[in-house]
Amino acid sequence: MDIKLVLGELGIHKTKAEVYLAALELGRAKVRTIADKAGVPRTTANEILEHLAHRGLIRKIQRGRTLIFEAEPPIQLKLLLKEQEHKLDEALPELKLLFNSAGFRPRIKFYEGVEGMKEVFKDTLTVNNKTLRGILSMEDLYKTPGKQFMDEYVAKRIAAQIKLRVIRSEIKEVEETWPSSQKEFRELRYAPQKMIFPMTIYLYDRKVSIIGTKKENFGIIIESEDLFQTLNNFFEITWEVGKIGKRVN
Repeated sequence: MDIKLVLGELGIHKTKAEVYLAALELGRAKVRTIADKAGVPRTTANEILEHLAHRGLIRKIQRGRTLIFEAEPPIQLKLLLKEQEHKLDEALPELKLLFNSAGFRPRIKFYEGVEGMKEVFKDTLTVNNKTLRGILSMEDLYKTPGKQFMDEYVAKRIAAQIKLRVIRSEIKEVEETWPSSQKEFRELRYAPQKMIFPMTIYLYDRKVSIIGTKKENFGIIIESEDLFQTLNNFFEITWEVGKIGKRVN
C-alpha cells in the first residue's frame, strides 16, 4: 500500500508526509533530527510540525529550552478523518443551498445492452409519488429484456404498490396479460390505431426513461423538467382519446 498516497487523501501531502513519517519513525526528536531524516530544511520541518501539532498528530514536549516533537499514535489519523466528516456534515446544508440555487440541472444516463435496460427498469421502482405513466410495447418487451424479467419486474412494482397508468399499441399485444386491474395497480388504455410504439417510455419524478428494442439494445434515463412536462402532456392527450382496455378484478 502506498502510505504517502493515503496520507495525501487526508490532506497530508508530499513534504508534510515526509516530515510526519520521519517523526513516526524517530519517536521523540528535535526539529533538526526530524528535518535531516525527512530531507527538508529545518525551518520547513518546524512549520510542518507546528501544523501537524495543530491537527493533533504531533505532540510538543518542552525540556528546558529544548523543544521536542513526538508523533501521536497513528490511530489519531482515524480521529482526524472523523473530524473531517463532522465538518463536512456541518457544511452540507449550505453546500446544498448553493447547488439548488442554480436551479434544476438536466442529466442524462445512457445504458447499453440488456443489463443496461434492466437498470432503467429498476430505476422506475424508485418513483417518489408511487405513480408511473408508461407507453409500452408488450411484443418488444417480451423479446427484450424478456418475459421472465418482465414478470419479475411487474411483481416488484405490485409489491411496492406503485400505480401504473399505461398506454399500449393494441397491435403490439401478445396475449391477454397486464390488463387494467385494481389489484395489480394498473390502468390500461390503447392508443389510436395508427399510433404504434416500438419503444417503451416511463414518466416519473421529472424523469423520462426510455427502453429500446432488441434491435437497438439500449436504455436512457433523462432528468429534465421541460422534457418531462412535454411528454407528460403528450401522454395525457393520448390517454384522453385512447380506448379503455380490458379490466379484471
